[in-house]
Amino acid sequence: MGIRSVLSKPLAAWVAKEQRQWSLQPAESQRNVFRQLIESARNTAFGKDHGFGDIKTYRDFQERVPVADYEDLKKYIERVKGGEKDVLWPGQPLYFAKTSGTTSGTKYIPISKESIPYHINGARNALLNYVHSTGSSKFLDGKLMFLSGSPEMKKENGIYIGRLSGIVNHHVPGYLRTNQMPSWETNIIDDWETKVDTIVAETLDKDMTLISGIPPWVQMYFDKIVERTGKKIKDVFPNFSLFVYGGVNFEPYRAKLFETIGKHINSIETYPASEGFIAYQDLQADLSQGNPGLLLLLNHGIWYEFIPADQYFEKNPPRLTIEDVELGVNYAVVMNTNAGLWGYSIGDTVQFVSKDPYRIIVSGRIKHFISAFGEHVIGSEVEGAMRAAVSKYPEVELIEFTVAPQVTPAEGLPLHEWFVEFATPPKDLAAFEKELNLQLQHRNTYYDDLITGSVLRPLEIRPLQRGAFQQYMKSQGKLGGQNKVPRLSNDRKLADGLQAYVVK
Repeated sequence: MGIRSVLSKPLAAWVAKEQRQWSLQPAESQRNVFRQLIESARNTAFGKDHGFGDIKTYRDFQERVPVADYEDLKKYIERVKGGEKDVLWPGQPLYFAKTSGTTSGTKYIPISKESIPYHINGARNALLNYVHSTGSSKFLDGKLMFLSGSPEMKKENGIYIGRLSGIVNHHVPGYLRTNQMPSWETNIIDDWETKVDTIVAETLDKDMTLISGIPPWVQMYFDKIVERTGKKIKDVFPNFSLFVYGGVNFEPYRAKLFETIGKHINSIETYPASEGFIAYQDLQADLSQGNPGLLLLLNHGIWYEFIPADQYFEKNPPRLTIEDVELGVNYAVVMNTNAGLWGYSIGDTVQFVSKDPYRIIVSGRIKHFISAFGEHVIGSEVEGAMRAAVSKYPEVELIEFTVAPQVTPAEGLPLHEWFVEFATPPKDLAAFEKELNLQLQHRNTYYDDLITGSVLRPLEIRPLQRGAFQQYMKSQGKLGGQNKVPRLSNDRKLADGLQAYVVK
């Protein structure tokens, strides 16, 4: 056993003890964060504009600070970008995490000297919690792969600007740098396909023990290894024992990924965002017992609010604290952070699966749904339907899929179209379609009513050519990194772009 794995054990025990302490007093943990945030930002431009000096209670805050999206805060962020200090948070941020917005174009999310440790420690603690709970630490002695965006940054008015994964790359602890992959020279390659090819060449002879990244792009890395070697991943990297991922639901990718690996390995799900590190998986999943969820980090510089998703677009929707949430309800996540985001709706929706401690699953995006006919189908429902259908057709292996409404088909009733790239298609596509439709009816009563009432006809699958999603994402300049395919949308933009790849 190497020095890293040995020294990780006492640190892991300390992290686990601290985790127990704050998770056992969730309401108090959040109230402490609230008080610290308001006091710290009292004399900022935003704090003065919104009367932070008079805020004593959550109700006071609600009355003064509206729920905001990026456009609502943009005037303040532009002032920060211009070099002004004490605007949203004391001083200047250390970084702007650059992200691509669907409605706002490029977004610049501030990361402060107070918030960056939480971005780093969230990922660290996820690994150390795993070490403590499983006793497995040997993976720390091998090569650790972080498949991410480029760490290169530019500097404007004293603030570094880059992708979140690249920013975090600069803060990997020194004791892990010697076994971190890929190399700096490889990591800064812009073209994703060239970058992955170079990573393959760089890692084939290495003792890879941990691999981290968004599942579809890790799958691309694995496929290139199999293509080059003709071997399963377990035979190329025999000590590979831990997969860390975040950003998308793993379930649609799980079967194909493990088939490529050639064996089951443990995994850790994380929930990082440019706005803050939100949650991580603190229990090893037994999926036969249901999803155990991710531990919501209630002492990490973020004070949370939750809006019931079905009321989100009302004029004055309810805003709930951690003490008010219920299990199984779909909530839009609103964050107030120690980087200066206030009442900020990040666009994600979550459901609580536990309140002792508070654990969540990510259920989708507040603006990613299908409701062309009032059905309001959400991401977790289409993913759950697909997962259930695949379980009944074990030959099926998925690569990727997305769903869109077809309101004006050439003939017949409207329907939902599922654009699916199969690694292995069902032997009977019509039967698989029927099962998938029944599973969606089971999960969404509005959709069921529309089907049984002959307002919609059952869904149809449009099988896609191999590599369709990669080719489409490349055509949009969104191949690799942190880019993700929307699981569903209420318009036809993505669907129309995929039409060229439908198998005739």
